[in-house]
Amino acid sequence: MASIIDYICQTLQPLYSKEEAIALTRIIYCEMLEQTPTDFFLGKDIVLSSKQKTFLRSILQRLLEFEPIQYIQQQAPFCNHRFYVAPGVLIPRPETEELVLHLTEMLPTNARVFDIGTGSGCIAISLSLALPQAVITACDISEKALTIAETNNERLQANVSFFQTDILTYKPASADLGTLDAIVSNPPYITRDEAQQMEPNVLRYEPHEALFVPNDNPLLFYREIGILGLTMLKPGGILAFEINRAYGKKIKQLLETMCYEHVQLMQDICHNDRFIFAKKQPPHNC
Repeated sequence: MASIIDYICQTLQPLYSKEEAIALTRIIYCEMLEQTPTDFFLGKDIVLSSKQKTFLRSILQRLLEFEPIQYIQQQAPFCNHRFYVAPGVLIPRPETEELVLHLTEMLPTNARVFDIGTGSGCIAISLSLALPQAVITACDISEKALTIAETNNERLQANVSFFQTDILTYKPASADLGTLDAIVSNPPYITRDEAQQMEPNVLRYEPHEALFVPNDNPLLFYREIGILGLTMLKPGGILAFEINRAYGKKIKQLLETMCYEHVQLMQDICHNDRFIFAKKQPPHNC
């Protein structure tokens, strides 16, 4: 008879690669069935109770329907913290952790930061925890996303202020003009034509309004947020984006034409164009 580890892995392998199946098996065995990593690597079998068997069958059925493991667990790791996630917010990615780490190194400890399209709140909350004296504000168009972000803010004891708005129509208050050290955003950036290349677990479960932009306007959010940055950032304030790797050079050119300076296109750990950092020029330079 196959061990529990073999059973889980073999059940998943028809729909997942061998590497994915092993990774998912480890998560189920160690984190959800509460066994040790050592026992996993030794291949130790376990006897499941009736309740555990039902629980395991439910997990496997959801995975076979391509539901992301993070939604099943209701959590995702990000910047050494565990964030609550559920359908309605994007699952935090390792690439976005890189964005946070780069920005943290650039900011003063008492920075004023605005996170646009916050989702689970992972960027804003991680910045708040890394820079406890900073003043962090975050927004999203989705009420559901903001409920999840506020839950994470409370659970992780961060200090982020959230509000709901459509950033494409947002008008900042006069008191907010020229006050920010940074605007950061991981906005929707995938065109509809690119959807056919995406994994079913993303397409079926993650919120499309947080993923997609029109085919004929892929730079929509970068342009609108760039315009906001010209009024809300201090001179020398930082604009920080996660980007679609296919449009890095175009986004860089766009920001340069908008009179941002020191525009940097940076790669992620996998050597894909993934981040743009730019600074607002002093008024007399543009």
